[in-house]
Amino acid sequence: MSIQRPQINLSRRSLFQFGAGAIGTGVLTAGLGSNLLAAEKKPVEEDITPDKALQELLDGNDRFANRKRRNPDQSYSRLVEVAKGQKPFASILGCADSRVPSEIVFDQGLGDLFVCRIAGNIATTQQIGSLEFGSLVLGTKVIMVVGHERCGAVQAAIKGAPVPGNIGSLLEAIKPSVESSKEKSGDMVENVCKANILAQIKKLQSSSVLSELIKAEKLKIVGGYYDLDTGEISIVS
Repeated sequence: MSIQRPQINLSRRSLFQFGAGAIGTGVLTAGLGSNLLAAEKKPVEEDITPDKALQELLDGNDRFANRKRRNPDQSYSRLVEVAKGQKPFASILGCADSRVPSEIVFDQGLGDLFVCRIAGNIATTQQIGSLEFGSLVLGTKVIMVVGHERCGAVQAAIKGAPVPGNIGSLLEAIKPSVESSKEKSGDMVENVCKANILAQIKKLQSSSVLSELIKAEKLKIVGGYYDLDTGEISIVS
């Protein structure tokens, strides 16, 4: 017996209604409703495609890596503008590592990126929910999962030693990538990091909300690997 999956109507009105049902009408009424209306005054951002959004990220990183940052959208007037409503064009699921601040390495500014950061750039239930919100309600067109060179969380997962507190919950999410990388040649940490990026992308793609947006060509999910020594982001696929 086949099971019919419910279809999500991706019109602007239905997106707002879906967001209201999923997040809670009280929260949306208090803040997001007015923010979305204000953000819609920027037609150029509204029309950006997933491919153009990805290219904007890569162009910004190229400027950063080549010491040609423009520091866009960081003025006081921009602060005032986005205080009225946000319309980020891209979402980042990145590691909490202090050396990889998204707005800097992608040369973006206030209101440009919707950023979720967690050690090991893992897609927890809460991170997935946040990214669903960023894409469905705020309208980001690309999600990039960004891992990085010499990631401490990846190194700890490879080592497998006991750790205190809740740190172990992070490492457990990375362990499948450790196992899948054991037979690969080359640098073990880099191999696991890249395998972990792809594993988290797969988790995001399993989201019914994000998968529907991908099918409608309103969203793209990609992986990026950040080189701590050069500042360059390379696409992981």
